[in-house]
Amino acid sequence: MNATYKSHDELPITLNANQVAKVLGISRVRAYELLHCKTFPTLRIGKRLIVPKDKFLEWMHKHSGGNA
Repeated sequence: MNATYKSHDELPITLNANQVAKVLGISRVRAYELLHCKTFPTLRIGKRLIVPKDKFLEWMHKHSGGNA
C-alpha cells in the first residue's frame, strides 16, 4: 500500500498491519507485534488482524502522553 494520509479523517474504517505501520512510522514487523499485543485494539477475523479506526485513534491518544 502506497497511501499517504494527511489527516486522521482520511484513514479507512479499519486498518491492517501495513496501514498501522505507515501511520505510526514503524516497520511492518513492529506493527504485527502491536497487533498481537493484548493492550492493542485488534479484531481477529479468521487469520486476519485489523484495527477499527476509532479504537486505533483512542489507543494513539492514550499512549501519546496527552490527557487532553
